[in-house]
Amino acid sequence: MKRSGAQGNTPALMVQGTGSNVGKSLIVAGLCRLFANRGLAVRPFKPQNMSNNAAVTGDGGEIGRAQALQALGCRTPSSVHMNPVLLKPETDTGAQVIVQGKRFGTMRAREYGKQKNTLLPKVLDSFSTIASEADLVLVEGAGSPAEINLRSGDIANMGFAEAANLPVILCADIDRGGVIASVVGTHAVLEADERDRIKGFFINRFRGDPSLFDEGMREIAVRTGWRGLGVVPWFADAGKLPAEDALGLEDGFGEGSLKIIVPVISRIANFDDLDPLRLEPGVTLELVRAGDPLPGDADVVLLPGSKSTVGDLAFFRNQGWDIDLAAHYRRGGQVLGVCGGYQMLGKTISDPDGIEGTPGTVDGLGLLDVDTVLTAEKSTVYAEGAHEGSGAEFSGYEIHIGRTTGADCDRPMMRLKDGRAEGAVSADGQVSGTYVHGLFTSDSFRSAYLASLGASSDLAYERSIDRILDDLAAHLESVLDIEAMLEIAARGRS
Repeated sequence: MKRSGAQGNTPALMVQGTGSNVGKSLIVAGLCRLFANRGLAVRPFKPQNMSNNAAVTGDGGEIGRAQALQALGCRTPSSVHMNPVLLKPETDTGAQVIVQGKRFGTMRAREYGKQKNTLLPKVLDSFSTIASEADLVLVEGAGSPAEINLRSGDIANMGFAEAANLPVILCADIDRGGVIASVVGTHAVLEADERDRIKGFFINRFRGDPSLFDEGMREIAVRTGWRGLGVVPWFADAGKLPAEDALGLEDGFGEGSLKIIVPVISRIANFDDLDPLRLEPGVTLELVRAGDPLPGDADVVLLPGSKSTVGDLAFFRNQGWDIDLAAHYRRGGQVLGVCGGYQMLGKTISDPDGIEGTPGTVDGLGLLDVDTVLTAEKSTVYAEGAHEGSGAEFSGYEIHIGRTTGADCDRPMMRLKDGRAEGAVSADGQVSGTYVHGLFTSDSFRSAYLASLGASSDLAYERSIDRILDDLAAHLESVLDIEAMLEIAARGRS
């Protein structure tokens, strides 16, 4: 299979799911690496995503972190066109809308529902851009096409598949139970033309001997008329890859002597900052949920990024975590704030224009002598430089609104490549803050940071992720009917 030359005929395959969190993102990442290993110019695409775990692209915008991982699977730079619509929840009823990498506005769910049709041309334009450079496009749906109450104006599942004339295969998760009902039930609620668009199905996350589900595969095929494409056994290393949804985060990792705790705030963002720490043998990483106190035996409290800093600061206080953090600091513990967590550690956060809600100023946690003013302008840039304390080099990215200034900024945590100071460190050295995400993916910085706390590191993080993607690709190739998928993709748009 090689590039057709005309994007309208570029082979493409859409992976939809029987529900959220059935493993679509991971499967697409593995298939991206599988086809890239075969020499194809494969590209990922997700028309609409909802996640506060975003990544900065090479063309200066932001997309869902899952699509950045899929681009890595393809061995190609990420692009805003791989995820043209990204919804970043700010409240239970509203989200910031990112279109082709840039902030489009903040909308409530009902308001966004009325806007979806106006966004479809931009989504199709991005798909055309991606398809024009590819031999094969792997498209990921969102949620499930069985959510027929959301079908009107849909741009995430069947609405997009119809607009782009894509064949679909269905992913179902057996680990959560009821997998036959989930597939057959999806078939039952779809319209006839939507059923016809689905060309096959596969079962994900099977534990044990897959042949034990042979009868189940036959029953599904008989009841739906869809082709069975295989059963994917549980992939143990899946949890080592960056997660898209904070709901999938486990509460504890590792058994190392250095204990790092992370309070899980309500709008936690860019939590993939934690991923390299999860794999460090010398580290115990513990996530603390609402209602639980911050443990008194922590060496480091890491305040993560937030999509709603002022709201999450109130959430933090409501858990009593501000009292626990103050006690941790008095015991001589280290504190690190990243992005929104950095803003919370300061003296004040001002929102004069009401970007996050009611205009005004709130007191921060007061552990850094800095003040933050939230502004409408959003920074989405790559960042490279060196850690001021150790000289260790780092690379990462910034996604934030607001400017932070104050006396502790005169002791920056980082020095960017162009010489600018970045972040802040308290006078006693116990508290640090930075706007740079992805710091811990840099082996040199992570090693130096952990060494300063008495833990050693020999983890080559990015190489380990690359190896896991290769292992995942081999895993999928051994159990799925890959040739049938290529045939479906090649024929589906004709």
